[in-house]
Amino acid sequence: MAFFYIFFFLALLIFTLLVKNIRTTNEISKFNPPPSPPSLPIIGHLHLIGSIIPKSFQKLSQRYGPLIHLKLGASTSIIVSNAQVAKQVMKTHDLNFCYRPQFGSSHDFLYKGSYFITAPYGPYWRFMKKLCVTKLLSSSQLGRFLHIREQELEILMKSFVVCSNENRSTDLCLDFTIFSNNILCRMAMGTTLFDKDIIRCLVREFMHVGAKLSMGEVFGPLGKLDLFGYGKKLRKIVGEFDHILEIFLKEHEERNIEDCQGDMMDVLLEVYRNPNAEVRLTRNDIKAFFLDIFLAGTDTSSVTMQWAMAEMINNPNILRKLRAEIKSVVGPTKLVRESDVSKMPYLQACVKEVLRLHPSAPFALRQSAEDCKINGYDVKAQTRTLINVYAIMRDPQSWVNPEEYIPERFLDSADEINGGDEHVSKMDGGDDFRFIPFGFGRRGCPGSSLALRVIEVTIAALVQCFEWEVKGGGKVDLEEGSSFSVGLAKPLVCYPVTCFNPFEVCD
Repeated sequence: MAFFYIFFFLALLIFTLLVKNIRTTNEISKFNPPPSPPSLPIIGHLHLIGSIIPKSFQKLSQRYGPLIHLKLGASTSIIVSNAQVAKQVMKTHDLNFCYRPQFGSSHDFLYKGSYFITAPYGPYWRFMKKLCVTKLLSSSQLGRFLHIREQELEILMKSFVVCSNENRSTDLCLDFTIFSNNILCRMAMGTTLFDKDIIRCLVREFMHVGAKLSMGEVFGPLGKLDLFGYGKKLRKIVGEFDHILEIFLKEHEERNIEDCQGDMMDVLLEVYRNPNAEVRLTRNDIKAFFLDIFLAGTDTSSVTMQWAMAEMINNPNILRKLRAEIKSVVGPTKLVRESDVSKMPYLQACVKEVLRLHPSAPFALRQSAEDCKINGYDVKAQTRTLINVYAIMRDPQSWVNPEEYIPERFLDSADEINGGDEHVSKMDGGDDFRFIPFGFGRRGCPGSSLALRVIEVTIAALVQCFEWEVKGGGKVDLEEGSSFSVGLAKPLVCYPVTCFNPFEVCD
């Protein structure tokens, strides 16, 4: 009898396993994943990835299709590389893909659970997004701090006049980074020059160490062991940043109401103190928000301005055409202002073309919440999705001569350049997924309006007031660097030669 029971249970176990195996086999046979290149054990597709990651993904997509699956060590992702598939992810299935992936380095962040950029789609994220749109980065708020941007632009321009008078070169990469960071710091917290420089250095260190720590993803669970000490370094950097932010928070809290400048910190503190706020913010929420905006805003505008100057220096005809437009709009005796930009279609086209060729954020990061179908393939829930913005905006199926800098393609008269597509000249990141430098949908960049205001007027002022000569002569080396923002590989060192000094005219 005992033997019978043993036999019965063994038979039942075998039958259960067989049924489970059949179901698993059927599920696998029904599952249709995106195509994937041949991979190697353990490292997956890492051997196919070069130092310029978006370009490596672009080459793979040209061979395997606009939606591919890659295994990078222990990390897996799908890569989107054309406008049609990007539209499915960022519009058709926007609600499903409105989550951001969490990377291995996130457990080393002091403000874990408070980050707006990577927050899951929910009440906290929706509240912070609404706050950005209606208060922190609204048109009225940007208008209130126009004087800050004008003052910082004048400081930048005067520094170039001094360089010109002394026949001295300047590193535009460093100049633009300091300039962008100064504007951001003053609009956010009303800091002094000393404090701004500390923040700029901390942000640069954070990005450098954070990028290395994120590579721990390829090691899977081993990445959490912090074998190279990057987690410890990151915690130290964030701790220093936290100390500085706490100083400014206390200064803002001690102000009288009439002394408040209405900067971003004042706005957030007002919400923090409001017991009836839709979402009660913590002190860490405020600090995390500032870390987010400094990480997202310090290098992005700077890198775009570097590429704009590099492309125009290498294309003197474009530079002359832009200078003529500026002179016709503002005249020969005053410095260009933000209010002039709307009357300068060629300037706007020049900036759009820079953003197309050299997006400062080459990837838009998403993660699916539920299983779905994209481009006919099955995508499981929690799948990390990288929209290769760099590849999409250089796709030869969408753009004529996609590797060339041709601002005219964004003008109304550019039908021939655009391959007969009139809509190309009119798109501004709206519903045309061939041009998405700031992303799209719920997770689109909330700071795009500020970035464009700064970039457009700055480029206009540099072209209006100076000729630019590359140190060493010749053209700018347009080799791309391997950093996350894909900036120039080498510093952009130039001699400014004054052709119009607005400060002499004003005096």
